[in-house]
Amino acid sequence: MLKVTIATNNRHKLEEIQAILKDGIVLKTLKDIGCLEELAEDRDTIEGNSFQKADYVYRHYHVDCFADDTGLEVEALNGAPGVISAMYAGPQRSANDNINLLLKNLEGKSNRRACFRTIITLILKGEVHTFEGIVNGSILTTRRGNDGFGYDPVFLPDNSSKTLAEMSMEEKNQVSHRADAVRKLVNFLNIRR
Repeated sequence: MLKVTIATNNRHKLEEIQAILKDGIVLKTLKDIGCLEELAEDRDTIEGNSFQKADYVYRHYHVDCFADDTGLEVEALNGAPGVISAMYAGPQRSANDNINLLLKNLEGKSNRRACFRTIITLILKGEVHTFEGIVNGSILTTRRGNDGFGYDPVFLPDNSSKTLAEMSMEEKNQVSHRADAVRKLVNFLNIRR
C-alpha cells in the first residue's frame, strides 16, 4: 500500500483527485500529517509554485508527497492570469472577483482562446517527478453552471457544449487539466508500488 500526501487544503482539489485515484494508493492530507501552515506560492511560474509546495512538505515532514499548481492562460491577455490565477483580482482569492476582472479585460476581444495548465510535482523517496495536464478551450462572455470552482463557469473546453461548471465530477474528470495530470501521476505511482 503506497501512502502519499497531497500538499493542499483545497477541498475541491481533494475531491477531484480522490475520484481518480486507484486502489492501493492511500492519499493523506496536510491535516493528516500535522501540517497546518499555509504553503507559500510566491514563485513566478506554475512549475515553481508546484515544486515549492511539494519541496516544503517533503523537507519539513519527511513524507512522500505531491503538490499541484494550476493557471488559466488566455491568448488575448498574453498568457494572463497564468501563475497568479487564484489572486488575479487581489489577495482575497475570490473566484467571483477573478471572473469579473477576466471578463472585463476580455471586453471587445474576439480571440477568447485559453487553456488551463496544471503541473504536479511528486517527491517520492527524494526523487522529483513532474506531470503536466492541459485542457484547451475558450472563455465565454457570461457564466454557465454552478459546479466546479475558480474559472470553471466561463471556461468551455474544446469539443464540449458544457462549461467545466456544468459538468458532473465524472464528466469533468474526463477532460480537465488536473485530471489529465493526476492520471499521469497515478499511472506512474502504479508502476512504482
